[in-house]
Amino acid sequence: MKKVILAVFIALAFTNVYSQKQGGFRVGLDLGYTVPSNGGGGILFSIEPKYNIKENMNIGLRIGVAAMIRDIQDNGDGNTTSAKVSANGSYVGTYDYYFNKAGKSFVPYIGGGAGYYSIANVEFNDANDSNQMAIDATGKMGALLRGGFEWGKFRMGLEYNLVPKSNLQDMNGNNLGTVSNTYLGIHLGFYIGGGKWRK
Repeated sequence: MKKVILAVFIALAFTNVYSQKQGGFRVGLDLGYTVPSNGGGGILFSIEPKYNIKENMNIGLRIGVAAMIRDIQDNGDGNTTSAKVSANGSYVGTYDYYFNKAGKSFVPYIGGGAGYYSIANVEFNDANDSNQMAIDATGKMGALLRGGFEWGKFRMGLEYNLVPKSNLQDMNGNNLGTVSNTYLGIHLGFYIGGGKWRK
């Protein structure tokens, strides 16, 4: 078995590669872990149809969901509490650039984008359980920075979602402070179509 695995890796190392097919379509699927900037954690899932504008560039639309438990700090008294799971959606136009080189099936990339982020309106008790608070669920325009690598049809990356803050309110609608919506995502995935990095 070890000899078979070794033979596969040697074959991959000496395989000629070429860029994605210009004018081709591809669809990416990613699953990963989120790290909100204020603390907490959760999972993310996204689907991203793309169009290859050049052999090493593509544009797309990332449609994603990030379900998170977030640590929230009340700016009024400094207490911190964890919110219930909130599922934020995103619709982000994207651009990726690939650093492909002849003879390599391991291809790093960087990218970015901008679009609309929906904010879940979750309610939770504060640290003293004395009153309830909620997050203003008004959607935000945000930005995305990302980087990682593709190996064959597989993909791994980091993404930083920069989303403006939301107001933290009591049940009467009074502002108690602000809540960060920015989060880091770590994801694994694969894509279908659009050409491939190796022959």
